[in-house]
Amino acid sequence: QVQFVESGGGLVQPGGFLRLSCVVSGINLVSYDMAWFRQAPGKQREVVAIITESGRPTNYRDSVKGRFTISRDTGKNTMYLLMHNLKPEDTAVYFCNTVSQRSWGQGTQVTVSS
Repeated sequence: QVQFVESGGGLVQPGGFLRLSCVVSGINLVSYDMAWFRQAPGKQREVVAIITESGRPTNYRDSVKGRFTISRDTGKNTMYLLMHNLKPEDTAVYFCNTVSQRSWGQGTQVTVSS
């Protein structure tokens, strides 16, 4: 059974930073293209960034380019999203999943507000 357990969210002021983690079980990260997604209230879920099965970061959303970095630790089978210079529009629940989108975890709430 595939499971995604996201953590690291919280309340942060504009300009702040957070590092999200996603522990993956049931599949091996090196075998799948993986992504961070987010869903803001009243909006559809959207892709934030992708990391390929070979470990190449790609497909950063335009609004997060230069501020967010996707990475992984294959030894821990864990993905990360390092977010700098956070903006109120980054407020959302963040999820990790395969690009093909299997069952979803609970996500982690990120709130950017002063």
